[in-house]
Amino acid sequence: MGSKSVVTEPSAPRGAEPVPKARYRRVLLKLSGEGFCSSGASGIGFDDVQSIARQALAVRALGVQIAVVVGGGNFIRGAELEARGIYRATGDYMGMLATVINALALQDVIEGLGGETRVLSALRMEAICEPFVRRRAIRHLEKGRIVILAGGTGNPYFTTDTTAALRATEVRAEVLLKATKVDGVYSADPKRDSSAVRFERLGYMEVLNKHLRVMDRTAITLCMENNLPIVVFDLKKPGNIERVVRGENVGTTISDE
Repeated sequence: MGSKSVVTEPSAPRGAEPVPKARYRRVLLKLSGEGFCSSGASGIGFDDVQSIARQALAVRALGVQIAVVVGGGNFIRGAELEARGIYRATGDYMGMLATVINALALQDVIEGLGGETRVLSALRMEAICEPFVRRRAIRHLEKGRIVILAGGTGNPYFTTDTTAALRATEVRAEVLLKATKVDGVYSADPKRDSSAVRFERLGYMEVLNKHLRVMDRTAITLCMENNLPIVVFDLKKPGNIERVVRGENVGTTISDE
């Protein structure tokens, strides 16, 4: 009697108030580099970052714990550099550095709006952000901070989609929110094929067997093996992140349920 019990490994998200208005208690949001700028542009569009920041804060206001994996394609893509003569691994590391730029921009805008954040990077650069440590990331989430994850996996040849699947599994997120420039998964590119049909629900194997370009195969397989649902939706429609978290029928859900 009187002794304190110590929980060293939470089996479920802790530290958040009851969330009657949200379907999930802990989510991971995957942002491509394209989400940080207007269509066809490059670099950082601060109106776009403001929109992301406000939506992330709206989700946090529901009592939901939110981690964000950012891409860097608005600056650089390792695969494209390879075609120009740069060794693929070198190009991938350059792309990882670009994700840190986006993470710092998002952090500053969120904090300017009154939110609390932490940037954790798989590439060690202690002068500007913390190294990624799984337990530390979980603890930040439990304290109500928006955790921004940069640097990919820290290894070349892995996409930030795979990073998102990996990190979501590590921090025990209940869903992976894949924010894109289209409103879900289609049977073909809707911009090129007017007969393309949008799916509301898909199984993991359907995505793999139909070669649907949602995420790379490694990411899909990792989600399938860990029974982690994916929701693919249009980032550019204001309020969509919150709608997905509330459980509204937005975009395409990928799972085996």
